[in-house]
Amino acid sequence: MDAADERLRRWRLVLGGGAADGTGLGLDGVDAQMDAALAAVYDRGGREDGAPGGREGGLGASAPRVARWLGDIRTYFPSTVVQVMQKDAIERLNLTRLLLEPEMLEAVEPDVHLVGTLLALNKVMPDQARESARALVRKVVTELERKLAQKTRAAVSGALDRSARTHRPKRVADIDWDRTIRANLKNYLPERNTVVPSRLVGYARRQRSVQREVVLCIDQSGSMAASVVYSSVFGAVLASMRALKTSLVVFDTAVADLTDRLHDPVELLFGTQLGGGTDINRAIAYGQGLITRPANSIFILISDLYEGGVREEMLRRVAAMTQAGVQVIVLLALSDEGAPFYDHENAAALAAMGVPAFACTPDAFPDLMAAAIERRDITQWAERHTTL
Repeated sequence: MDAADERLRRWRLVLGGGAADGTGLGLDGVDAQMDAALAAVYDRGGREDGAPGGREGGLGASAPRVARWLGDIRTYFPSTVVQVMQKDAIERLNLTRLLLEPEMLEAVEPDVHLVGTLLALNKVMPDQARESARALVRKVVTELERKLAQKTRAAVSGALDRSARTHRPKRVADIDWDRTIRANLKNYLPERNTVVPSRLVGYARRQRSVQREVVLCIDQSGSMAASVVYSSVFGAVLASMRALKTSLVVFDTAVADLTDRLHDPVELLFGTQLGGGTDINRAIAYGQGLITRPANSIFILISDLYEGGVREEMLRRVAAMTQAGVQVIVLLALSDEGAPFYDHENAAALAAMGVPAFACTPDAFPDLMAAAIERRDITQWAERHTTL
C-alpha cells in the first residue's frame, strides 16, 4: 500500500464510513474489525447490521459483548490508545455498572483513570469484584512507584543535603572538596601547583532527626481522581524517608487523616471516597494542626479551589501559616491531564498573598519538592515549569 492509500485508509477509519465521509473506501478483514471497535464508542448513530463499510454503534448492556470489545481493542491498538478508548467508553456509554463484574476488571487495561473510576465505585462494589479491583489498583500503583520513587528520593535527598550546606564545616570529613576547590580557584598558586582555600564549603553534621514536616492535603472531589492517585503514591514515597515527617489527609465536606496508611498506598487509596462536596477551610484547619515546626514545614494543598466552606476563613488560615514560616503550595492538579478547571478568583487571592496556585505534572513534582525544601521562590519555579 502506497502512502496515498495509507492516508486514505486512516481518514476512512477516522470519519467512519457512509456517504458523508467522502473517501468512498470500504474496509474488510482487520480494518473492518478495528472500525467496528471504534464505532462502538464514537459512532452511536451508525448502522446496526455490522456490514463492511458501515459502523455499528454502542456496546449494549451485555457483559460478554463488552468483554469481547475490550479484547478487540487490546489486539488492534497500543496500550496508550486502549486506555483512552476505555475512559471514553465508560463516560460515553455508561459502562460503570459492568466494571463491577470481576471478568470485566480482568479484561481492562489498567491505568490511572480507571483506578479513579474504581475508587469512586468503592462503596458500592460487590465483594466478588473487590479483590479484582485491588489487584488492578496495586498493578497501577506498583508501576507508578517504579517510575517515580527513585527520582523523588534522589531529588529530596539532594535538596536536604544542599540545605544543610555550611561555610564552617566542623570536621574534615564534612568538607565538600570539589565545591571548595571550585570556590577558591582564584587562589590558585601556579608555582606550587595548589589552591589555597580562603573559605571552605561543606555540610553541617548530618541530622538523624526529622528535618522537614510535609503535609499533603488532598481534595477528593470527583474531578480530582487522577490527582488523588498520584498524591497517594508520592505520599507513600515521602513517608519512606526518615528525614521527613509526612502526613496525608483527604477531604470533601469532612476530613480523613490517612497518615497511618502511608506504608501501603493501595490501602490508602481505598480509604478515600471520591465525590461529594468540598470544605477546603476545614481541611486546612486540620492540616494546620499537624504542623509543629512552621519554619521547617511544607504544606501542599491539592485542590481545584472550588470552596464549599467559608472562603474568607480559608484565606485567613493560609495567610497565618505563611506568616508563621510555613512553605505553602497549592496544586490545582497533580496529573498529566492538562490544564484543569479551577476557581480563578480563589487562585488569584492566594497569589496576591504570595502563595502560587498551579498545576503540576507527576514528572515535575520531585523537583518541586526539592525547590520547596531549599526554600526557593516557588512562583518563579512555577513560571519555568508550568503553563498556568
